[in-house]
Amino acid sequence: MWIMHPIERAARAICADLGVDPDSNVDFEAEVRPAWKEHIATVCSALQAMRDPSRSMMEAGAEITRNVGRAESDAAYINDAANVWRFMIDAALSEWTRPD
Repeated sequence: MWIMHPIERAARAICADLGVDPDSNVDFEAEVRPAWKEHIATVCSALQAMRDPSRSMMEAGAEITRNVGRAESDAAYINDAANVWRFMIDAALSEWTRPD
């Protein structure tokens, strides 16, 4: 099963926010490719800027790691790691009011 990479998902979300079909072809540096690829650098810059979590993000992630036990399976650890990421991103989004 193919799962879309989060950077592609974010670039597609930027297109949607701008009202652009992410799969529409655009000229980009003398190359025709999907519109979403124009936003990869922006997504990577945003992720780099968000690399260090806020206090509430760290607290949200800590809620998951408090429940990690030695007897968990590898799949459970992977799921816990994904949940830490989701909880931390949710915390970041909830503490931020998007300017209009």
